[in-house]
Amino acid sequence: MSGPLRLGRRTFGARRPAVMAIVNRTPDSFFDRGATFAADAALHAVERAVADGADIVDIGGVKAGPGDEVDVAEEIRRTVGTVAAVRAAFPDVVISIDTWRPRVAAEAVAAGADLINDTWAGAEPDVAEVAARTGAGLVCSHAGGLRPRTRPHRSTFDDVVADVIGTVTRLADRAVALGVRRDGVLIDPAHDFGKNTRHSLEITRRLDELVATGWPVLVALSNKDFVGETLDLPVADRLEGTLAATAVSAWLGATVFRAHHVRPTRRVLDMVAAIRGDRAPAVSRRALA
Repeated sequence: MSGPLRLGRRTFGARRPAVMAIVNRTPDSFFDRGATFAADAALHAVERAVADGADIVDIGGVKAGPGDEVDVAEEIRRTVGTVAAVRAAFPDVVISIDTWRPRVAAEAVAAGADLINDTWAGAEPDVAEVAARTGAGLVCSHAGGLRPRTRPHRSTFDDVVADVIGTVTRLADRAVALGVRRDGVLIDPAHDFGKNTRHSLEITRRLDELVATGWPVLVALSNKDFVGETLDLPVADRLEGTLAATAVSAWLGATVFRAHHVRPTRRVLDMVAAIRGDRAPAVSRRALA
């Protein structure tokens, strides 16, 4: 069982998992195609996500995949004002900045972000130093050796789970050695990043091995290509597959679930917790009278 995760004013654990809502300040997101690119649309999306049960809001300004160049100044323009607006409107919500760039991370934390979500495995290692200097949490991920915004090609691993564990625990240990709070560090296998569909399925099936490292585990499963390829479905039809992977990951002990669909994800996590005995039913009337 992983230790407690403390971010902002909140504490999470495998028995009290968190939903991380995705809010993209990008015009070319693979899922929403720019639906929250406008500043007001992004803030409305945060409002809906919080109402639907989001604990964390992950704000990003650069599409993960290949696309138009977004320099540091533009990424800051897209994200930092939104971070500040969310902080003012929702003092208790945990704010995450989705970036691999140290300057963006530093500006976002100064504006109110609690967590740096580096999905590119420390491609710019000074990101960890920003977390150490500011007290922010940090996500340590596995990208299969890829540089930011590149796609995998003929990915091979002798043992993909062993490779993931070796990478993320090394990054987590380095972060703590630099001064990042141990209870603010998460590890993320980064499904699809540098991996094919079979790799992502194996990671999901063996997620308990990541949990056994003692680091809280974040999973970003939502509408990803491994779900689409497994079921041969387009992006718009991947919710059921995403929720199935979510339920398995919750049962195996993941702590944070990055999601486009907050309410269904929250309900799945609550149901898994109740089956496991970590959460009482919301009501209990049947056969009691």
